[in-house]
Amino acid sequence: MSPIPVPPDGWRERAQLAVAQGQKIDERTPGILLDSPVSRLGYWYACAVGWTWGTIWSTGQVQKRGDLWVFRGLPRWAFPRGGVCVGHCYLTGNAPVTPRVLRHEAIHVRQWRRYGFLMPMLSALSGRDPLRNRFEIEAGLEDGNYVPRGME
Repeated sequence: MSPIPVPPDGWRERAQLAVAQGQKIDERTPGILLDSPVSRLGYWYACAVGWTWGTIWSTGQVQKRGDLWVFRGLPRWAFPRGGVCVGHCYLTGNAPVTPRVLRHEAIHVRQWRRYGFLMPMLSALSGRDPLRNRFEIEAGLEDGNYVPRGME
């Protein structure tokens, strides 16, 4: 794994703005879609997708770690960044899965439960830059290996 780069000046302010904008979206979202039977249905659908993808492509050990199922050994093209959480499935390659990464991914599991079917769209709208993606920021940029320790 390559060393974590030092983020550019002003990243904290942009991160705070991204989280605040996300909270405004949540406030305008009908309650039936958040933390509800509807979102739970979306969460379970995502779990099924994660299980299917992980089962097809995982060549490593599959482990239950807390609320998370970790599928290891996926080919690099089968997941973005260092790994991806889909429902309660963490899909990754062969890099070590540390307690910090597990803590970060466990927050994504809770996000999936809250947003359900909305999660992919909201995450896409948040962008690929983890320093501006509210879901990565909320899950902890240090634990997700996006910024060096001591910077958050």
